[in-house]
Amino acid sequence: MADKRYRVAQWGTGHTGMHSLRTVIEHPDYDLVAARVYTDAKVGRDAGELCGLAPVGVATTTSLNEVLAAGPDCVLYMPLLHHHSIDDMARILASGSNIVTTVTGFVHPPTMDPEIRKTLESACEKGNTSIYGTGSCPGFITEVVPLALLAIQRKLDRLSIRQFADLSTRKSPEFLSEIFGIDPATADLDDGARRSELADGAALRQVADSLNVPIDDMTATSEYAVATEDVEIAVMTIKEGTIGAWRQQVVGYHEGRPLLEYSRTKYVVKQLSPDWQVKDTSWHLSVQGDCPMEVDLAWATQDYGVFSPGINSNVPVNAVAAVCDARPGFLTTAELRIVPNYGS
Repeated sequence: MADKRYRVAQWGTGHTGMHSLRTVIEHPDYDLVAARVYTDAKVGRDAGELCGLAPVGVATTTSLNEVLAAGPDCVLYMPLLHHHSIDDMARILASGSNIVTTVTGFVHPPTMDPEIRKTLESACEKGNTSIYGTGSCPGFITEVVPLALLAIQRKLDRLSIRQFADLSTRKSPEFLSEIFGIDPATADLDDGARRSELADGAALRQVADSLNVPIDDMTATSEYAVATEDVEIAVMTIKEGTIGAWRQQVVGYHEGRPLLEYSRTKYVVKQLSPDWQVKDTSWHLSVQGDCPMEVDLAWATQDYGVFSPGINSNVPVNAVAAVCDARPGFLTTAELRIVPNYGS
C-alpha cells in the first residue's frame, strides 16, 4: 500500500540476520523497532552501530518481552543455527505480530508436524497474523523462479534444479565446522537426506500444489566428497581426507513418474574425491514440457563474499509488506506479491 509504513523487528544477527538488519534500517517503508541478539557482546548495542550504520536509537536485546513490547507489525525471524523456538514463534504470532522466517520447516503445512502446525495456526488465529517461510536456499530458486518459468508451459514433464554453492568465503564458523572438515566416518547421510526432504522437499511440494499436481511420493539422498589436499578457507582449515563437499538430492513423483527434482552441492574446496567437477556458485534449471528450456543463473564473482548474505536475507525483507497485508495463517510464495520497493 502506498505511503504505508511497517514496524519491523529483526530476530537474529548472524550471517543472514546482520545483512537483514542493515537493509531494514535502510528501507524506505520500514521502521526498525527491535533487534533480538544471542551473544553477550551484542547485548545493549545500538542496532545501527551493530551493523555498521549510524545510530538508530534501538538497543539490542535478548528479551522476547522487549521485542513484543515494541509492537512490531512483522518479526524477521532468523535465529542462529538450531536456535528457533516454536513457543517463541507462537507468542509472537499471538501478540499480533506477523512472522517472515528463513528457518526451514514452515513451507508446506500439510507435511509439517501436526502439533507444531496446530500450535502456530492457533496463534495466528488469536493474533490475526500470518507466517511466511521463505523456502529453501532461498525460496527464490525453489519457488519464485520455477513458478515464473512454468507460467509459459501448458504441459510439464519434468522440472530439475541443480545448485552449486561455494561456501569457502562464508564467515560462519559454527555452521561450517558442523559439516565440513569432519571425519567421513562421522558423517550422517541419513540425517542429511532427511533434512533435505524436510526443506527442499517441502518447497517442491508447495510448487506442485500450486500447479495442482501434488507430489504423491518422494525420495531423498545425501552423499559427500573429501578434500584431496589441505586447503585454507575463510574461517578454518580443511584437512586432506576430511569432508569438503556435500550433495543432497530430492525427487518428487506424481503418478509414478519424476516430476520435480532439486539437487544441491555445497562445497568449500574444489579438489575432491570423487571428482564432482563442481561449478562456481550458480543454478541450472531444466524444464521439460511443451516449451522446453535450459536456464543458467550465476552470481557475479567479484565481492561475492560481501553480497552473498543478501541472497538469503533480501527475499524475507522484500516480503514484509505483502505478509503484513495478507490473510491470517500460513502463507505460500504462490499467493504473495513479493516486489521490492526501491523508492526513497
